[in-house]
Amino acid sequence: MEAQPDRKTDSPKTDTKVADAIPENWVDTWAPRAARPYLRLARADRPIGTWLLLLPCLWGIALASPHVGNVLPDLKLVLLFTIGSFVMRGAGCTFNDIVDRDFDAQVARTQSRPIPSGAVPVEFAWMFLTGQALIGLAVLLNLNMFTVLLGFSALILVAVYPFTKRFTYWPQLFLGLAFNWGALMGWSAVTGNLEPAAIALYLAGMFWTIGYDTIYAHQDKEDDALIGVKSTALKFGENTQTWLYLFYGLTIVLLTVAGAFAAIGWAFYLILGLGAIHLGHQIASLDIHLPQVCLRLFRSNRDFGLLILAAIICGNLTA
Repeated sequence: MEAQPDRKTDSPKTDTKVADAIPENWVDTWAPRAARPYLRLARADRPIGTWLLLLPCLWGIALASPHVGNVLPDLKLVLLFTIGSFVMRGAGCTFNDIVDRDFDAQVARTQSRPIPSGAVPVEFAWMFLTGQALIGLAVLLNLNMFTVLLGFSALILVAVYPFTKRFTYWPQLFLGLAFNWGALMGWSAVTGNLEPAAIALYLAGMFWTIGYDTIYAHQDKEDDALIGVKSTALKFGENTQTWLYLFYGLTIVLLTVAGAFAAIGWAFYLILGLGAIHLGHQIASLDIHLPQVCLRLFRSNRDFGLLILAAIICGNLTA
């Protein structure tokens, strides 16, 4: 008699790969089968989101470091924010997928996500979210009290964001406000306060996020229009590149302002120029009608973020 598959581990539902994951990623290749749906729910198979959440944190830490006599970022803070970014990005994605599960089931690119595909029951997703949040809390409590309070205040933005696409064409603005909060927290974790340089850095990240997430949203615009979900991709349409010049231009201007407030060295501005070229190349290469191009350009923003981090560190060295 032929053996029957174990439904808990071998069911196709429980091991459904997500459509926009990196091919041959570590989750699909190496992770235990039982853990894969939860790692996919946390987007561990798509690390770009963790990078985009972490990098503004590292910008803030690096830009504030000279205020306490350091040229290089504090490695303990870098480690804490790396762990925190990984688990809180996972928690945010889990919450977003719980809220959006009915919409995701109607969009071709997101139907394979763990909740709409049936790989993770909603009640288990809530339990997983709670576990991630507790790890994030443990990390947060290692920081100074001002930063702890700042971290708690970000929860309002995180909670509101998944609902914004239901009532505004600007959910990318709310994502930018939430996703770059780490720039403020990174600065305050070093100094215990906030200064104009940190605010300028935060606003730069916000406009950067509006730009790259507009590119990302173009992958789903047809499905979004059918089911009534709003986005800047739908609002801007064929004028997207013009709007990107505005958002990315403001990103560069505000990064320049942040550097000036922080009295950073000349190397910062040199490397920032390379970052501006990178963003310009994104806009010039964009074809909003080709989802694979949108995804590639979206992912390339990790490189821009790393360029800005290098610019800040080199600027500190040449101050």
